[in-house]
Amino acid sequence: MSDPAPGPALLERSTRVVLRPVGNPLPLGFLALAGGTLVVSGLQLGWVDAAEGGNVAVVLIAFVFPLQLLASILGYLARDVVAGTGMGILAGAWLAVGLVLFRSRPGATSDALGLLLLLAAAAICVPATGALLGKLVPAAVMFTTAARYAVTGVYELTGSAGWEDGAGYLGLVLCAVAFYAAVAMLLEDVRRRTVLPVLRRGAGQVSMTGNLADQLQRLEAEAGVREQL
Repeated sequence: MSDPAPGPALLERSTRVVLRPVGNPLPLGFLALAGGTLVVSGLQLGWVDAAEGGNVAVVLIAFVFPLQLLASILGYLARDVVAGTGMGILAGAWLAVGLVLFRSRPGATSDALGLLLLLAAAAICVPATGALLGKLVPAAVMFTTAARYAVTGVYELTGSAGWEDGAGYLGLVLCAVAFYAAVAMLLEDVRRRTVLPVLRRGAGQVSMTGNLADQLQRLEAEAGVREQL
């Protein structure tokens, strides 16, 4: 006669979920974003000669893409789907920009890249909306990125110098916002308290001020623990 199936109480007592603390990957991702948008703005505003477009592409491929990909992976491991999704979209978008720029002649535009950037602008609004529920400064970074991608996408589709200048100046604003967010979140992690305003609220505030029990609420419903995504 087969043994009876274990009851829910026995399963609950015999199940262990192991959590591994990780450092906050957002400062790394935001600093990579600041670097990427700065060099592209330099190219768009004429600070960098158009003939150096290949060098700008190398910066995006060798510096921005791998750092944001790493930030995306660590974001998912840290159970933050907003960080993982946002950094993943940024990594893919900057890699695409770098590869197209590397293959194009100086000063050329690309309709294909323009369409991708418009999609990326809409896509980055998805994790940005999630960030609004917990951390307003990261949300501001993502929404500014969406605007920067959208304006750059229109420039790629139209070739208009006005849209190019607008994208370049918006890129400088994004560089400043991303750099501030990186500094604020890094200091917060190092000091274990808010030093520069991150504008946390809701679950984002509880994650800094709550206890361990607060962090583990509804853990059984999270991806990687529940049976289906």
